[in-house]
Amino acid sequence: MQQVVVAGIGTGVGKTLVAAILVEALGADYWKPVQAGELDATDTMTVSALTTPGRGRILPEAYRLSRPESPHAAAAAEGVEIEAARLALPVVDGPLVVELAGGVLVPLGGGLTNADLLIRWSLPVVLVSSYYLGSINHTLLSVEALTARGIAIAGLVFNGDPVAASRAGILALTGLPVLLDLPALADVTAEAIRSEAGRLTL
Repeated sequence: MQQVVVAGIGTGVGKTLVAAILVEALGADYWKPVQAGELDATDTMTVSALTTPGRGRILPEAYRLSRPESPHAAAAAEGVEIEAARLALPVVDGPLVVELAGGVLVPLGGGLTNADLLIRWSLPVVLVSSYYLGSINHTLLSVEALTARGIAIAGLVFNGDPVAASRAGILALTGLPVLLDLPALADVTAEAIRSEAGRLTL
């Protein structure tokens, strides 16, 4: 797995932590194409802080939007047009981890969605799931959206305190491999990320 995209089943499921773990495990470069909101504490900054210096390059975002909203709404409010041409994959010499803004079908504007980017990039997806009421449905919908478009899924990462019935139900219905069961981390530190990177199944 040299180049991969991290997508989530929704907001706040732990994509950035998983991206940091992948960067650490692969020695990969990291790219978040679109950042919406929290420009003083971006996901790019978080990954940089949580991974070993020099492990991979931290690439600049293509778009930095100040409003913490869906990218299409934030871009429209700020008078920005998100163009597919600016979201072409960066040319890198080795592994690359790309983190999407939100889930698979998040709109970017002008009819463009994250799924359209995934089709253009033709990279496998690591899908991050979590445990909450509705997460089974959200996971299965995300898997269906990806498979219907011919987008390869490298596997699942489950984030949070496990719910055995939810996990088993998702795996029974998808047949996807589990790359990592990521526990709820008491302290999110670079050391914790290195430890989880050692447990990741690639």
